[in-house]
Amino acid sequence: KPAGESLASFSKHHATMCIFLGIGMIDKVVDELLVGYEETTPVAVVKKATWPDQQIIRGTLKDIAQKVKDANITKTAMIIVGDVLDPGDFNASKLYDKNFKHEYR
Repeated sequence: KPAGESLASFSKHHATMCIFLGIGMIDKVVDELLVGYEETTPVAVVKKATWPDQQIIRGTLKDIAQKVKDANITKTAMIIVGDVLDPGDFNASKLYDKNFKHEYR
């Protein structure tokens, strides 16, 4: 990998990250992410996204590794980390609300 490009260095930016091919080493991934993120940072693991048997595990950096192990997820999964996963921080879009009006409707 190029110098300075690591999960630990990227985590210091607190940006949302999507990590593919890391589920088999979830403990190491979490350890590196904890360099920059708080252990309360929301995480989702999506196994077989868009497939009929898709599975989503939600947690925080503190508990996601154990949840992944308990669910026996070992491959074909994406790890998504960041505050974007906390629905309490965002307002719902009004775009499709039937009561929302603007001059172009």
